[in-house]
Amino acid sequence: MIKKPRKPATNLDVHYDSILGDISNLIDAARRSAARSVNSIMTAAYWLVGRRIVEYEQGGKERAQYGEELLVRLAVDLAAEFGRGFSRRNLQDMRLFYLAYPPERIWQTLSAKSDDLEKYGTQLPASADHAAHPNHQTPSGEIGMAKKKQTVSAELNPILLSTCFPLSWSAYVRLLGIKNELARKFYETEAFRGGWSVRQLDQQINSQFYERTALSRNKAAMMSKGEKALPEDRVLPEEEIKDPFVLEFLGLKDEYSETELEEALIRHLETFLLELGGDFCFIGRQRRLRIGDEWYRVDLLFFHRHLRCIVIIDLKIGRFTHADAGQMHLYLNYAREHWVHEGENPPVGLILCARKDEAVARYALEGLPNKVMAAEYRTALPDEKELAAEIERTQLMLENQKRLPSLPDWLR
Repeated sequence: MIKKPRKPATNLDVHYDSILGDISNLIDAARRSAARSVNSIMTAAYWLVGRRIVEYEQGGKERAQYGEELLVRLAVDLAAEFGRGFSRRNLQDMRLFYLAYPPERIWQTLSAKSDDLEKYGTQLPASADHAAHPNHQTPSGEIGMAKKKQTVSAELNPILLSTCFPLSWSAYVRLLGIKNELARKFYETEAFRGGWSVRQLDQQINSQFYERTALSRNKAAMMSKGEKALPEDRVLPEEEIKDPFVLEFLGLKDEYSETELEEALIRHLETFLLELGGDFCFIGRQRRLRIGDEWYRVDLLFFHRHLRCIVIIDLKIGRFTHADAGQMHLYLNYAREHWVHEGENPPVGLILCARKDEAVARYALEGLPNKVMAAEYRTALPDEKELAAEIERTQLMLENQKRLPSLPDWLR
């Protein structure tokens, strides 16, 4: 068999893989963008569904009385026509979604989108006088009324409404479980800023990220930390251990000793475990260990099921110092050799202190062979509105520094 001679390589052959890769990336990005757009439009449609249900219920006492029956009947008929996604529970979520994001907020966003209004065919309508006399100036009152009418009309446009809801529907369903409106706004803003998945949003809510950020002295560092989206299956001690802790339930006075703090935590152990998180298991207190000729005691000893490791907690009523890190490092070396069972991860140390200087903590704790963390605790909560105002100021500062994507008006 005579083999045909191979054609010499052309410029197309040389550059083909690069062109193919570029086009593939463009198509893949376009498909992902289209999927996000469809999800955003459907989220807007769900808001409109909730609006229609609420409007029906507000039609009088008789209609309100049959509100639950309405959801049941709608669930049957909509599921038959459109398939999954329209159960009674989902319709109830759509109703709550509308109530949590009322038209007043939508108005604030849509009224500023004059370019979008024109793009989708809802530009300001010209009056008859204006059409007959182009140079005639329309009174400002007429313009305001016309703009209000067009914005109300735009509220019924799912495509335009989709710009008001930057997160997925599943994320909003999770946010509906947050009763505190300030906290809900915070999580929505940070989820958009950090590109959190629904699972990551859930993790941040469960770890009380809002409360810890509000109480943190370095709010910018907390928010910057929250922006880093970790792989979904990656578990780090920093994500499982809070900072700061809220110990208001102890009822301690202004002056107390470390022993009194420890005894109060033991008396309120159940509440303390809830504050620590669901994966902490209490092992003991004042666990003795002998190193050389000296005896030491660790204040509190826990096991974390998710991290699969021992957690040693050292209590300090004063400021964190570098010496505290050295002492904890000593405890962890001993625990690694004598207390850790086969299959468990290396132990983690937590220094719970009344005050922590971020710079001192960073230089004292970074680079240690053992994982040592320092976290503050609070025995009293400051005013909630004041904390929310501080968070908002920090968010604006971060947005200006990093030139982040623009947020919907009500998230600012």
